[in-house]
Order: sequence, then structure tokens, then C-alpha cells
Amino acid sequence: MSEKRVRDKPSVEDSLTDLSSLIFEALTKGGLEIALEDVVIESDELHIVLQQAVIPKLVAPPVVKRVEELLKVEFEEPKMEWVGKVVEVKIGATKGEGGTRSASYVIGGETAPPIYRLVGLEEAMPHRPVVAMDVFDMRIGLPKAIRVHVQEVMDDPAEWARLCVEKFGAKMINLHMISTDPFIKDTPAKEAAKTVEEVLQAVKVPLCVGGSGNPKKDMEVFKAVADVSEGERILINSLNLDMDLDDIAGYLKDKDCVVIAFTPMDLDKARELNRKLFDYLPKERIVMDTNTAGAGYGLDYGFSVMERARLAALKGDTELQQPIVAGSTNAWAAREAWLKMDPFWGPRELRGPIWETLTSLACFLTGADYFMMMHPLSIKTIEEIVDFLTKGEPCNPEDIADWVSCDLG
Repeated sequence: MSEKRVRDKPSVEDSLTDLSSLIFEALTKGGLEIALEDVVIESDELHIVLQQAVIPKLVAPPVVKRVEELLKVEFEEPKMEWVGKVVEVKIGATKGEGGTRSASYVIGGETAPPIYRLVGLEEAMPHRPVVAMDVFDMRIGLPKAIRVHVQEVMDDPAEWARLCVEKFGAKMINLHMISTDPFIKDTPAKEAAKTVEEVLQAVKVPLCVGGSGNPKKDMEVFKAVADVSEGERILINSLNLDMDLDDIAGYLKDKDCVVIAFTPMDLDKARELNRKLFDYLPKERIVMDTNTAGAGYGLDYGFSVMERARLAALKGDTELQQPIVAGSTNAWAAREAWLKMDPFWGPRELRGPIWETLTSLACFLTGADYFMMMHPLSIKTIEEIVDFLTKGEPCNPEDIADWVSCDLG
């Protein structure tokens, strides 16, 4: 019995060893709590020896070999297939076509998104967009940046048109008959038609004739204009849902002219108007204007509607497959384009043309086929941009970093 009790009773040395193990564990792992209760240690000296923690041996990571050459993968152009095609519309008629114009233009015909080189420019833009210059049938208030170029001819629309063609190289004229508005001069339809005749005599480029925006009066003007311009295949700007389409479209049915179908940034209304016009006119005589807003005044709304219309057309929506008109002149409605402002904004002589150019460029990149513009510098700039994007050679990928050392002059 006594021997067993001696063996079962832990010695002081064993107790201290167990205690040091617990303390070491608490120090190394943390989060442990050691509580000694009812313990009496009788000793002159107490030595607690903690075993030194084992430091793991650090192993150096494997050396990564430097990449000396990128993985070579052959690039395959994505194949895009669109089921729809934009209708081709011809504007103007030359002598050989029964008219007297010096040229005629075909717009539309796209089978792919604009300027999409991966499928080829011939599919993306088979016909170059047409840029036309605005002329008015009466003197109106224009920003100084524009007025300085045309102020001597603003009282004579025929001379105004001649100046645009001979001095500024206009390829087409947009003649706006705003004096016919009942609340401005209420110019009679016959007198308006005479003005159109004078312009047709003064210039030989194709002509677009616009009304005042008054639905009832515009129908009278358009009938008279269509009569005197028979054979010239002029562009009439514009027919809308506020007009009696049975009347005006029915009258123009047998006339050799093209019409613009105007709707205010609403694709449902654009479909509705086109659908109604299809009952009277062939698709080859209709272009559509979904409305254009200038930079800073809703440009994003305008070009997004154009883009949706174009993509819908390419996807097969037959009611939206007409060429698109962009009224870039609306950019001048933004006061930042012409108002005298802090020098921080730059000279207004350049601000306005830049405003109009940026508006045109945004519309061009979304698929517009016909542009109404006003400032000579804006027209020259957008013409050069169109030339570069439609005729320029593709860039060499090896020269992608050349811009770093490019000399801007």
C-alpha cells in the first residue's frame, strides 16, 4: 500500500515540469489562461525553465524565369453577320438622269456598324456621307463667327448659295424657307417656289428645301416647290406626324423628290411615320431625321437614338432601315458655342466651329449619312475626318508607341 501511494504521488520535479509546459504553451499559442488554486510551493528557490521555441527553417521561393518572349497567338478577326441592310437613297439628278445637277449622291446601303474595319469599310460604309451647307431665304440672327463669312449675301438666298459653293466648296445646299412661317413673313408658297427656282439656277449642286416648321403652311410650300423642281430629285425637309400625310405624301407620290421623315428622338414614332409613308412613297425616296441635339444640350440623347435605330436596322427592323440625317447646325443653339465667356473657355471664333464639329463627329460615328452644317471651318474639318476614316490606311501595330515621341509642332 505504502509503495503504491509513493508512486502515485507526483514528485516536486514532475509538478514543476508540468507547470513549465503549461506556461510555455500559454506564451507560444496565446489565448490560454493558467490558474493555480490551493497550491503551496515551499522552496528556497524556484527555477522555471522554458524550452526555446523551434524556429522553422525558411525556404527560399523558387526562382521565376524572366519572360523573354510573349506567347504567340494568331489573331482571327471576329465574324459579324447582320441580317439587315440600310436602304440606298439617291439625292439629286444629273443631266443624264433627267435633271440639271452637276452631281448626284447615294447615301445608305450599310450592312454593318459605321467605320467598322474588322468587317471591311465597304460593308460598314459603302457610300460616303454627304455634308450640306445651310442657307436661309431671309436675313436672320446668326452668331458672329458665322455671320462674318456670309453677311454680304444674307439678303439674297441665291447669292448666298453661290458663295457657299464657289468659295467654301459646298457639295450640297440646305435651303431653309423660314420666311414662310405665318408668324414671321408668311411668304406665299408660290413666292417660296420662285426662290427655289432662283437657287437652282444659281448653283448646280443638289438641293434640300426645308420649311418653317408650321405643318399646315409647309404642306403648301412643299407642293409648290415639288412642282418647280420636278426632275431635280431635291430633298424635302421634312414631313412629320403633325401633317396630313394622306394629303402631302399623296401629292408627292408622283413627284421626283426625296423626303425627310422627322420625329423627336422617339423610335416608336419614327417607325410609325415611316410605316405611314411607305403607303405612298418607295423606301428609296425616304430618309429619316430622329433629331439632333448639340454638344452639352442633349447630344447623348440624340446620337444614342441614332445608334439604336441603326443597330435595329442591321438586325432586321424594316421600319428603321432608312438613311439617317443629322442636323449638326443645332450645335449653335448652345450658348457656349457663341457667347462671350471667360478666356478659360477659349475664343468663341473657334469654340463654335469646335462645337459643331464634335456634334457632327458623334453623329457620324453612330451612323448618320447626311449632315446639315453651317460654319465653313466645321465643314472642312468634318470632311477631312471622314476622308481619313474612310480612305486612310490601317495603322501598323508595330508603331503603336510612336505617339510618345510625336512632334505636335
